[in-house]
Amino acid sequence: MLSESSYFTALYTYIGAACAILLCLGWWLSRSWRAGWVTLVVLLAAALLLTPAYPREDAGTLAPALIVAAFALLTEGPAAAEHALKPLALMSGLALALTLLLSLTVFRRRRTTPADTPSQVERA
Repeated sequence: MLSESSYFTALYTYIGAACAILLCLGWWLSRSWRAGWVTLVVLLAAALLLTPAYPREDAGTLAPALIVAAFALLTEGPAAAEHALKPLALMSGLALALTLLLSLTVFRRRRTTPADTPSQVERA
């Protein structure tokens, strides 16, 4: 069993590593992908990596929901993993909604009209 200080150390280490992975993923993808797609992938990865869940009903500590769901699916079946899959589905849905909102507002492409582009006569 973990002591309180070792639990917090493990939790902070996991969160720090997940944030480093997200930063590297965002930087790597932004070099070749459009901003909307990068936002979608990074927010979905953040939802999967950073969503917490209780490993058992009587547990007083939290664990990453992806790991809890994977272990519960593999050992006890889909019914036992529902308590971890629900928050994952909710956070993934929020990531999709936030990506859609950002794509419609911040990352929207600006349309160019013929008046915005200089004509051949003006360049000469």
